[in-house]
Amino acid sequence: MKNLDDIMAMAQNVQNELTKAQANLDTIEVDGQSGGGLVKVRASAKGRILGVDIDDSLLQPSEKQMLEDLIVAAFNDARAKADAASSTEMSKLTNGLPLPPGFKLPF
Repeated sequence: MKNLDDIMAMAQNVQNELTKAQANLDTIEVDGQSGGGLVKVRASAKGRILGVDIDDSLLQPSEKQMLEDLIVAAFNDARAKADAASSTEMSKLTNGLPLPPGFKLPF
């Protein structure tokens, strides 16, 4: 059985790795889109919005409501992809850790 110093050192190492992984999430980019690519949102895996691209064909007053709906859909698509990328990166970190079944680390 490991002594308390070993367990504390392991916990500190995990904390350091979590900090690095969280910082890395902001460097991973995902693209959300809607309307068949007419509206695109670029975001980091941490959820920070990096850019929005709107096709010129949607920039008409008569298309305002549809454009707003497409922007919301693209943001939601980007957020879902950011969450998936974040989950993937965090699972790489926790893979192999001796955690009890069902235990979730606070990301």
